[in-house]
Amino acid sequence: MKKISILLCSIGIACAITGCGGTMPELTQEENEVITEYAVGLLLKYDKNYNSHLVEVSEEEEEPEEPPVEEEQPVPEEEQEPENVPPDTPVIDATEEAMASSIEEFYGISGFAFQYTGYDLKQEYPDMAEDGADAFFAMEATPGTQLLVLKFQVVSQNGADTELNMLDHDVRMRIKINADMTKNALSTMLLNDIQTYKGTVAADGSTQLVAITEVPEGTSVQNISITLRNGSDRAEISLQ
Repeated sequence: MKKISILLCSIGIACAITGCGGTMPELTQEENEVITEYAVGLLLKYDKNYNSHLVEVSEEEEEPEEPPVEEEQPVPEEEQEPENVPPDTPVIDATEEAMASSIEEFYGISGFAFQYTGYDLKQEYPDMAEDGADAFFAMEATPGTQLLVLKFQVVSQNGADTELNMLDHDVRMRIKINADMTKNALSTMLLNDIQTYKGTVAADGSTQLVAITEVPEGTSVQNISITLRNGSDRAEISLQ
């Protein structure tokens, strides 16, 4: 169809040219090609179905997609290696103090040594056969119990008669028997009670003091220890 239109257009142009002069001039081959090319261009200019763009180019060229960037995942705290961690250091409790290992050390008494010499199980103390003031302040065990009498020999290390005052220290004593029985030491009127004793010990001499508690009748004593308390201070001393 386009070839026919082009042909007709060329003939029309040729006729227009010949109409002006009456006779059609002879054209060279080159002139014929120029006229034909012009006619074809004129026809295609007004052809609505003609598309002058052979290839459509998008206004914006698509940019190549960049690979996704992997975000660094936080390392759990337990997997992180600590920096400049000092070697393990033992934790020391500031409230812990070395406890006293003897009665005189706990009391802070100098010039005397306290020696545990054993115990007695009695129904009464002292024995009624003994005379003097001690017999006046004798103690009797309540029914079903016995008196456990702990005996201490206090030796003076002083070269002169020296007063020993246990009463002013206000120390309380508990007695532990066989690791499963704990009793308070009884407060007594005995003149040789270790908790309340106040007297003079001769130079390089000694005196006997006691601590007494009640235990069930028939108790077999295997182990004995005492706990001394004075306010916040405390010491446990094994006797046997």
